[in-house]
Formats: sequence, structure tokens, C-alpha cells
Amino acid sequence: MNVLKFHVERRTAVLVVVLVALMLGLGLLGLCYGASWSSPSRVFAVLTGSEHSVVIRDWRLPRVLAGLVFGAALGVAGAIFQNLTRNPMGSPDVIGLDAGAYTGALVAITVLSGTSAQLAVGSVLGGLIVAAAIYLLSLEHGFSGLRLVVIGIAINAMVTAINSWIVLRAELEVAIAAVGWSAGSLNGVGWDDLGIPFTVIAVLLMLMTTRAHAMHQAALGDPIAVTTGVGLDRLRLLMVLVGVGCTATVTAVAGPIAFIALAAPQIGRRLAGAAGVPLLPAALTGAVLLQGADLLAQMLLAPVALPVGVVSTAIGGCYLIWLLTKEVRRA
Repeated sequence: MNVLKFHVERRTAVLVVVLVALMLGLGLLGLCYGASWSSPSRVFAVLTGSEHSVVIRDWRLPRVLAGLVFGAALGVAGAIFQNLTRNPMGSPDVIGLDAGAYTGALVAITVLSGTSAQLAVGSVLGGLIVAAAIYLLSLEHGFSGLRLVVIGIAINAMVTAINSWIVLRAELEVAIAAVGWSAGSLNGVGWDDLGIPFTVIAVLLMLMTTRAHAMHQAALGDPIAVTTGVGLDRLRLLMVLVGVGCTATVTAVAGPIAFIALAAPQIGRRLAGAAGVPLLPAALTGAVLLQGADLLAQMLLAPVALPVGVVSTAIGGCYLIWLLTKEVRRA
């Protein structure tokens, strides 16, 4: 048993090193790539302060950091809900939390003036309302992860229909902006957009880190969790709040970026060879996936930069087909 545990932990450590190296490599490429190529030596000179470049420091660097932090937040959110539901389909974009956060943002855009603060509050409230509805409905006859996923998929369809109705009822300029933003994009992200979201995400991730062990105990089953002293109701409430907070914070800034939260936890788990869905591999895998998808979005139709959600949806769709096929064969 100890040998197996050592093997898994060593494999996880190697995976962390590889993913961090990929993150740094993709980050450097993101700082170099643009309308004009910047050499790595110039990038390092700008980062160390020996040279000044508005393009690298004020345009490219915020985008690279947003891809890293937002990808990690989505990966952790996906890991939280997949542990909560004990189902690889249990991610915020599948069970309707992304759609709920988008509803809140749409209300802020169409009814209010659509400021950054209103988008943030609207996204969080929309996500929390949908999460509360899903959670309360899934508690009937006792909590069930599978029931939560099924109810979440149904509510996702209903909320998506509401979002379409809101867009259709909005003024043309507002509707065009809302539809473009709904694809999920890091285009135009600047330093002014990142201070508060980065702080919120850092607090949420640190909070979840302190409860990671209890989360994995709960994923083994309610009887085992109770015997080890885990308060399931409080833990589940905390997991939902952190997962919704991460998802809604990303949505408020970049729009709903699909499938990163679905794919990253399972890819990280399989690469790490872990029994559950660990948070660190999920976070690092999410960061790598979002960084890579954003670079592809910039390169595919250059000089026009696509919304990153277009690329992540294409990649995630292929992953979802593979996952569903695997689950059907297992059944």
C-alpha cells in the first residue's frame, strides 16, 4: 500500500513539474506572439524592467496571466463538482452554473449599465441561484450525485432558453455585444479587469485547499466520510460556494468559457493516476488548456483573434464525445 502511495505521489510530482514547465513555455510564447513577433530576450528584458514595451507589459502580459489564473480556477471548479457528484459529467458548464452566471451578467448588461461591478455581482448571484435550485432539487429522498447531474442538465437547458429570450428582447447593440461576450474571450483583457478577480480567486482557492482532504474523504462515500469526522452538509455547502465563486468570477470578466472545467479535472486525474479528482493537477491542467486554447484562438485566423470559447468548445466537444463513448462502453 505504501509503495503504491509513493508511486502515485511521485507520479503526481513529476506531472506537476511537467505542467508548470508547459505553463511557462506557453506563457513565454503568448508574450512573444502577436501582430509583431517579440524575441524571448526582449520579453525577459521587459519583464525585468530593463526595457519598456506597452505591447508586452500592458497588452500581452495581462492576457497570459488571465489565461493561467482563469484556467486554474475553472479546473478547480470542475474538480469540486466532479468530486461532489462523483461523476465525470459533473462540471459547472454541464450542470448549468455557467448558464446561470451568464444570466446574471445578461441582466446587468440589459437592465443596468453593465459596469464591471454589476457584471461581477450579477454573475455570482445568477450562479448561486441556479446552484441553490439544483442542490435543493437533488436533496429529495437524500443527496444523489447522479440526480444532481441530471437535474443540472435539465436546468441548464431551461436557463439557456431564458438567456436566448433575454438577448432577443434586448436592443440590437446590446444583443450584439452580449452574444459576442457569450462565446468567452480574453481579447482586450487589461490590468484594470484583473485586480479584484485575481484576489477573489486566490482567496477561494486557498479556502478550498484547506478542505481538500475532507473533500476527497467525502468522495469515497458518505459512510466513510462520516466515520472520519467530515461534516458533509457544511462541506458540500462550502464546495458549492467555492465552485460557483470561481466559475462566476471568470464569467464576469471573460464570459462563459466552456469545457475547460469539464475536461481539465479528468485529464489531470488520469495523468496523475489518482483515484479521486485531485485539485492541483486539475488546476494546472486547466491553466495549460486555457493558455493553449487562447494561443490557438489568436493564431487560427490571424490577425483576427477568435474568442477562446470557440476553440475550447471545439476541443471540449471532442473530449465529451470520447467521454460519453467510454461511459457507454463501461455501462
